[in-house]
Amino acid sequence: MSDLAPITHPLLTAAGIAHGFFTRAGGVSTGLYEGLNAGVGSKDDPAAVAENRRRVAGHFNADPDHLNGCYQIHSAVARVAEGPWHGDRPEGDAVVSAEPGLLCSVLTADCAPILMADPETRIVAAVHAGWKGALGGVIHSAVSAMQALGAEPRRVVAAVGPCIAPASYEVGVDFEDRFTHHDPGSDRFFHPGETADKRQFDLPGFVLWRLQQAGVGQAVWTGHDTCADAERFYSNRRAFQHGEPDFGRLIAVIGA
Repeated sequence: MSDLAPITHPLLTAAGIAHGFFTRAGGVSTGLYEGLNAGVGSKDDPAAVAENRRRVAGHFNADPDHLNGCYQIHSAVARVAEGPWHGDRPEGDAVVSAEPGLLCSVLTADCAPILMADPETRIVAAVHAGWKGALGGVIHSAVSAMQALGAEPRRVVAAVGPCIAPASYEVGVDFEDRFTHHDPGSDRFFHPGETADKRQFDLPGFVLWRLQQAGVGQAVWTGHDTCADAERFYSNRRAFQHGEPDFGRLIAVIGA
C-alpha cells in the first residue's frame, strides 16, 4: 500500500488540532489484515502491528508509547491520560487529555471513532462509540471528563470518523425496541429494512444526536462507510458476512 493517508476534518484542522482517522493505507500487515492494522487485540503478527503503530505515531513525530488507548470494553468509561501509559492500557472506551504532546487514540472496525477538542483550552478526547457505548453514555462521560479539566462543551468541536453506515447496518426490531425504550425519540435513527422484522440503524446519526445532547458545540460525520469500502477500511460486519476468522482495526488519533 501507499503512504499513510489519514482522513482529517476542517473543524479540527482549523482549530490547529493534530488528528487523523487512519485507513488501511501505509501499513505492513498482510493477509486478512493487509495494511495498517493497529489492533493489538487482533491475531495479526505482533511485530507487524507494532510497526504499524510506530508509523502512526511517527506521523505525529511522537513515540509509540505516547499513543494512549484503552483496553476497549464497549462501556461508558472515560479515562484521563496525564502521561504515557507505556502499553499498560486501562479498561475504558474514551481517552481524554490536557497534556501537550500526548496522543489519545481509539481502535474501531465499524464502531464510530469520535475525535473532540476544545480549541481554546486544547483539551482533547478520543472516543470509541459502538451502539452499546453510545447508548450507555460514553459520549457524555467523555464530555464530562473534558469539562472537569477545564473545557467548555459549547466550544468543543467533534468529528465522527469512518464507521458502519445505515445502508450496511441491518438489525432486528428487538434492537430498535431497546433504543426506543431507553431513549424516546431514537426511533428516528431506524429505517425500514428489506423485511418487516428488519431495520437499518443509523449509528453515525445517533452518535451525532448524543453529541448534541452532551452540549457539544459543533459535530459532523466524515461520511465514510467502513463496511462498504474494503479497500480503505476494516470491518467486523464484513468479516462476519464473508466468514473470515478475524479482522484488522483502524486507529483514530488526536493530540494537542
